[in-house]
Amino acid sequence: MPTKIVPAKLKVANKFFEILVDVEAAVKMRKGLPVNIQNVLAADGVFTNAKTGAKPSVADMTAAFGTTDIYVIAERIVKKGDIEIPQEFRDQEQENKRKKVVDFFVRNAVDARSGRPFTPQMIENAINQKGINIDNKPLDQQISGITEALKTILPLKIETKKLIITLPAIYTGKAYGVFNEYKEKEDWLSNGDLKVTINIPVGLQSEFYDKLNAITHGAALSEEVKEIKK
Repeated sequence: MPTKIVPAKLKVANKFFEILVDVEAAVKMRKGLPVNIQNVLAADGVFTNAKTGAKPSVADMTAAFGTTDIYVIAERIVKKGDIEIPQEFRDQEQENKRKKVVDFFVRNAVDARSGRPFTPQMIENAINQKGINIDNKPLDQQISGITEALKTILPLKIETKKLIITLPAIYTGKAYGVFNEYKEKEDWLSNGDLKVTINIPVGLQSEFYDKLNAITHGAALSEEVKEIKK
């Protein structure tokens, strides 16, 4: 059974501070997901050595973190320190990412010649044949590259939707990276707003809007471009 409780460490001013965490919850927090630090901590305490139970002095904690609040300290350690992630957890994470990629293509890709969907095994075999590496980046940042690689051995076609997004000037810096992967055209307006045309896989549209709205608080305007059928 995979190890769930692991140490997380942070070195501050030549002193080590250590906590015990639930590895799954800690990794989620590290990724920026909303996780309560109380659900991350597996033991109520900050240590200099968790194995022996040795604890830092109040003076050392105050000097290093400006507080003795265990939750404030723990959150900083999780976000800035080193988490000892077990290999079995890494392997499981990798397998989960692989399954997400396969599921994406099963749901969104069809054979360009017949219009038929691909089976999970066909996608798996193609990924193995091409030796495609699925890394730690978010799925939406990898799909384009994986798609191009798979197209060299599969007559693969992905259903996409063309959208025009108008982004208020105040959000262009933060939001630019959200749609850069799918960008076809961009126009900077006289008032500083950005109008960009994107072509995005239908299966990633919901995730795309979630990210965009989280940054712009719903201020971005979108318009679907209807393809003219001849």
